[in-house]
Amino acid sequence: MGLLLLLGTFLGLMVAGVPVAFALGIATVAGFLYEGLPLFVAFQRILSGISVFSLLAIPFFIFAGELMLQGGIAARLVRLAAAAVGAVRGGLGLVNVASSMLFGGISGSAVADTSALGSILMPVMKEKGYDPDYSVNVTVTSSLAGVVIPPSHNMILYAVAAGGISVSKLFIAGIVPGILMCLCLGVAAYLVAVKRGYRSETFPGWAFLLTSFVVAIPGLLTAIIIVGGVLSGIMTVTESGAVGAIYAIVVTALVYRELTWEKFRQAVLRAVITTSLVMILVGCASAFAYLLALYRVPELLAAGLTFVSDNPLVILLMLNIILLALGMIMDMAALILICTPIFLPVMISIGVDPIQFGIIMMMNLGLGLCTPPVGACLFVGCVVGGVKIQDAVRTIWPFYTAILVALLLTTYVPAISLTLPNLIE
Repeated sequence: MGLLLLLGTFLGLMVAGVPVAFALGIATVAGFLYEGLPLFVAFQRILSGISVFSLLAIPFFIFAGELMLQGGIAARLVRLAAAAVGAVRGGLGLVNVASSMLFGGISGSAVADTSALGSILMPVMKEKGYDPDYSVNVTVTSSLAGVVIPPSHNMILYAVAAGGISVSKLFIAGIVPGILMCLCLGVAAYLVAVKRGYRSETFPGWAFLLTSFVVAIPGLLTAIIIVGGVLSGIMTVTESGAVGAIYAIVVTALVYRELTWEKFRQAVLRAVITTSLVMILVGCASAFAYLLALYRVPELLAAGLTFVSDNPLVILLMLNIILLALGMIMDMAALILICTPIFLPVMISIGVDPIQFGIIMMMNLGLGLCTPPVGACLFVGCVVGGVKIQDAVRTIWPFYTAILVALLLTTYVPAISLTLPNLIE
């Protein structure tokens, strides 16, 4: 009855439109009252959930991403991608994917990627004769690069929820799956462009390509500084995030000279709001997960999955289906914090490495950002592109298929996500 009350209260509040963090908190309080547990324990769990040193990196990553969004880095990355792949048939679709791979790997945010690149590329694609739904679809789905390719603050949440596994290994583990996913999306974008008869752009020449690369180098170095500092052992994740944010200020204000005081103020404000939401969510989810553990939910779920089948391949397939379904109806950060303590023991029991499972979870839940009814990236992309959600979803299936292909390869070929982390051991 206690578990039913906990989950029923949470789902009921979600349906009523209560924000996820508050729904988790209220459901947790209801569970503690039902069990007769002192509420100060819930308060302690909330505080312990956010009193983790690694979480200090999140506000720095978010702030750095906002600075790059406001300071002109995105526009220069788009110019570089256009010079490199724009001459291919339907080249602006590939430019979109390549830009997302570059910018998402720097900002670490799929929603920021959708907003920034969508605002730049969608008007150009419309002017060049691309259908609005195609522009939205390729922009929205390619933004998932920000979730998988490091640095990603969602990976930090997973590392904390998983009991403190190596963030640096998670970062490097996402490189190959992220590139693989972008390659699959590039193929889908190309095939759809050929089918619809979109034309290619003129190659601007090697001199322009080289110039675009040189101009984009200061922005690209942001990701190298953040990820390289962690992998080299010179800096912790938190220190690399702080250095990355400082470097982003220097580049956007002194090198590119596009970061005005008003843009800086907007970056600070948006970073504070986003960080506050994330920390409230982390604290409430930590207390919620305490009750899930009290009710032995991980053990019950493991028993249920193994009852259906004891084949690891089948269990992995069932897990992917469950995560995909959950990703369609809940916020990604909340799901990471709730599902990791539940599913990770099951994965370890069938021999799946926690690092690989982290990447599988990033890709699964990331896809939920592009699916109705609560896909944040889908909503932002449709607003920026001026397209109805139903019109975008009607033609987005080739891009969903591309992401699923990359997901299945990452799931069933462990070397894709584990080779690079194993090399740094």
